Amino acid sequence: MSAHDIAVLGAGSVGVPIALSLAEAGQSVICIDSAPSPGQGNNKCAIGGIRATHSEPAKVAICLDSIEIFSGWKDLHGDDIEWRQGGYTYVAYDEPTASLLRGMVPAQKASGLGIDFVTPEAITALVRGIRRDGLIGGTYSPGDGSASPMRSCHAFYARARSLGVDFRFGETVTALDASDSSISSVRTDKGAYAAGCFVNCCGSQAADVGRLVGLDLPIFPDCHEAGVTEPVERFMEPMVVDIRKAPGSANYYFFQFATGQIVFCITPDPPIPGTSVSETSEFLPMVAPRMVALLPRLANIKVRRTWRGSYPQTPDGSPIVGRAGPENHLLAVGMCGQGFMLGPGAGRLVARLITESLTERDRETLEALRLDRNFGAEEALK
Repeated sequence: MSAHDIAVLGAGSVGVPIALSLAEAGQSVICIDSAPSPGQGNNKCAIGGIRATHSEPAKVAICLDSIEIFSGWKDLHGDDIEWRQGGYTYVAYDEPTASLLRGMVPAQKASGLGIDFVTPEAITALVRGIRRDGLIGGTYSPGDGSASPMRSCHAFYARARSLGVDFRFGETVTALDASDSSISSVRTDKGAYAAGCFVNCCGSQAADVGRLVGLDLPIFPDCHEAGVTEPVERFMEPMVVDIRKAPGSANYYFFQFATGQIVFCITPDPPIPGTSVSETSEFLPMVAPRMVALLPRLANIKVRRTWRGSYPQTPDGSPIVGRAGPENHLLAVGMCGQGFMLGPGAGRLVARLITESLTERDRETLEALRLDRNFGAEEALK
């Protein structure tokens, strides 16, 4: 039985950066995943948006750390992960939306986010051709951006391997062996591995792994579809988010990727439970009219492909991070479809927790994201 300081369960948007951060902190790490390579779950379904624009201060804190990692990666390590700092804009075409967005700005600024509620003229300058009729304004956070999920995951994986992380692919976790109040080893269908600490980063399968140590995790995956167009000459920078509801859908969002394609997604309403990755015939007829009504110049762009992934949701739209269950067991789960943007910051947070180097802000973040919190309040920008 091989022995490591830490066993990370899951090698996706969250598990790989956690393994990397722990290795950078000097820990011996094994990372186990049932897929044949890293990032083969929801990571490759992500559209690439990275924002610290949240209503929950804990998520702002984690994503500010993530943005620091994404934005500085090429200079520090040389990999082109297609980072582009185009910002995010949440548009308002009615007073309830404008009031909601304005009301969040003071707390967002207090959390360290660079954001303002800006005029219709500012929005039209940011997104050329956006529908001006009825536009009240919107928030703009220029520090947000985007990157390639697959390039980023591979870059994090390669650096983690260079620092000695032992990745075991094609192995399904079957048991976590506990003695007294702690876990001694993780068992898979191919072997057993001892470690001093175990981190559940299993995405849509996190609840199944949680049950192995007696935890009932409130994680409920639902299905979301996305699409990408042909590349076109650049005409916009920020991710555009419209949180108004329409029949069959809630918010939708789109941006122009670093290589010119428009990437887009919509939130089904009501949610579609499950983990199906089969595309549907309903997606494009639902999202296309909303996007074209908002930005008419999108009408003649050709859609190249669509795909589907799952969001491991929690009741309040915020992740669960921290110690839970056995004393040497941690969770970094329930990312609510934001694992790509939360993963690197969560990696640093978990590494500081394990190495006992938490800051006061870290403690506040972990308090807000603990498993036994009150899930009654909902993150407004989930």
